Amino acid sequence: MKTKKSWSEKMQTPAEVVVKRGPDPWNRRHGGDRMVIPTPRLIEKLLYEIPKGKVWTASELRDVIAKSCKADYACPLTTGIFLRICAEYAETLRVEGQKRIPPYWRIVRDNGRLFEKFPGGEDSQMNLLRAEGHAFIRAGRAWKLVGPLK
Repeated sequence: MKTKKSWSEKMQTPAEVVVKRGPDPWNRRHGGDRMVIPTPRLIEKLLYEIPKGKVWTASELRDVIAKSCKADYACPLTTGIFLRICAEYAETLRVEGQKRIPPYWRIVRDNGRLFEKFPGGEDSQMNLLRAEGHAFIRAGRAWKLVGPLK
């Protein structure tokens, strides 16, 4: 019987960043063919660069990843998966009593909406961002960050 990997174990895979030719539809959409597949550890490192009280959109995160890896764009699929792994790992650290955890809650969707798949859902992300001075409005059934996203 195979045991489920912990979030800490998932943070280690993949171990190396890969830059390769992306799929043609994505290359056309993102304006280049050098796509980077990041690692959870790279995303964790970049999360620490977002100052308290600031947020990045998911696209901004991917742009920073691409620039840091000398690629045209970052894979949106793996970036999203690895961001989720970082979020779950961060909450594992919080439960363990760690004081310094990756501030995953500072990433919002490009339209300012919050991530329902982050630990605790949108309400938890909203509370963490409110504690840093951000305000929100209701956008249908979801919450949306008010004001500039930078």
